[in-house]
Amino acid sequence: MMQTVGVGELVAAAARGDQSAWTALVERYLPLVYSIVRRFRLSDKDAEDVSQTVWLRLVEHLDAIREPKALPGWIATTTRHEILAVLGAKRRTDPMDPTGSWLLDLQGTFVDLDDELLRAEAASALRNGLAELEPEQRTLLLLLVEDPPVSYGEISRITGMPIGSIGPTRSRCLKKLRATSSVQAFLRPDGMQDRMDGGQR
Repeated sequence: MMQTVGVGELVAAAARGDQSAWTALVERYLPLVYSIVRRFRLSDKDAEDVSQTVWLRLVEHLDAIREPKALPGWIATTTRHEILAVLGAKRRTDPMDPTGSWLLDLQGTFVDLDDELLRAEAASALRNGLAELEPEQRTLLLLLVEDPPVSYGEISRITGMPIGSIGPTRSRCLKKLRATSSVQAFLRPDGMQDRMDGGQR
């Protein structure tokens, strides 16, 4: 159930001490944290340390989050800062080959961070948008993106919808999905600018 709750509601509930809301926040954004961590090729121990520190920082700042939609950007930025802190500590204690490729690796990582963040935010917007649709509309769209694909015959059997009406209904449902507040918030020009700025104001 928590998977369909908006980020703002989850943040507010988690700030009030709701453990299920906190768990839902972690589950929703843990893939974003690990997608960033993986690009820095940290050891398993360092990766786990970074992840735990990110969630600790979030607990400390939950009450201060004024714009919940900026949370993915905050998490990505905090993850990056913690990774750089770990790498900085290792450079002070480990011998470093000055001719190695570590600097190029870091530069390549930063180039890809925006793509990772956008993908995570798009997935969140779609998930929240689907929650705004009628159950029948949501069911149809989810069936149409199943992997492996579900045949129109099977979709017709599950939904009771005539095969010939699945295509037109799909188009109407996609139009309604695009018009939901969650998807519109993601597509708004000011929302795009927020994401280009890393969710920071």
